[in-house]
Amino acid sequence: MTATQTELTGYEPIDPAVREQYERDGFYVIKNALGDDDRQYFLDAVDKIYAEEEAAGELRPDRSIHVMGWMHKDPRFVELLNWPTTFPYIWGTMGWNIYTHHNHIDVNPPKDEPPFWNWHQDGYRQNSDIDMPVRPMFMTKICYALTDLSIPGHGQTKVIPGSHVNNTLAGRPEKEGDPIIEPEGSTEVLLSAGDAFIFDRRLWHSRSMNKSDVIRKLMFVGYTYRWIRPLDEAVADQDSDWFKSLSPLHQQLLGYGPDHASFWGIKQSGWIDDDIPLRKELKERGLLNREIPFLR
Repeated sequence: MTATQTELTGYEPIDPAVREQYERDGFYVIKNALGDDDRQYFLDAVDKIYAEEEAAGELRPDRSIHVMGWMHKDPRFVELLNWPTTFPYIWGTMGWNIYTHHNHIDVNPPKDEPPFWNWHQDGYRQNSDIDMPVRPMFMTKICYALTDLSIPGHGQTKVIPGSHVNNTLAGRPEKEGDPIIEPEGSTEVLLSAGDAFIFDRRLWHSRSMNKSDVIRKLMFVGYTYRWIRPLDEAVADQDSDWFKSLSPLHQQLLGYGPDHASFWGIKQSGWIDDDIPLRKELKERGLLNREIPFLR
């Protein structure tokens, strides 16, 4: 980590104005989330994964990859779970009863492709099984930009600010050959290499076309509540020596709990479990807040 990032603990409370903006827009950009040395380290690690996928014949026809469940593929990846510059935006908007259930690495080479419709909300069946005017958030994702995405046309993620409170999005083509119409209000999230942005999984978003000469390389880390099951197939082996060597916080953030009640934030007695690592850490630092439901 850079000197500036080392000075941060990951437990600095976020400005209430940031939380309000996140609740309003459904996303928030974090500048300089990764220092140059750290960004280069993770870029090299992602390049190694790409090479492994290529050697295994797993590249997509356009030579892109979308690799899920990658936290175990490099010894430093787990640091991202509570990265000092971004972790406050996770517990500061979700609380302490969380873990990562879904992560993916995306590498997208430039591609000459026609316009396409890829607008979606994350969450899969959460968008089908729950029928209510505004569905619950359930998940926040962090996207780390390992390559420069500050100029439009580099395959940026497109978002529609404020769309996380809408269950549907008009304009989806009904049949092949229908015109591709850009939804009203869409904008590209411009990120310099090392920047990150967090977003509510309900936010309508889409990959855009990469018409540059730069390969788009991103790391996504998703957080949800511990009472929701994992999505990734490759989950951490909790019986491994590697897992046992991790800190209690990293173990929590990789899905560990001593029993089922722990995932719901309580002990078997029904009382709140103050030994859950992230709750314990926030409590010791005076960061729990009765006025904010998820930080109680």
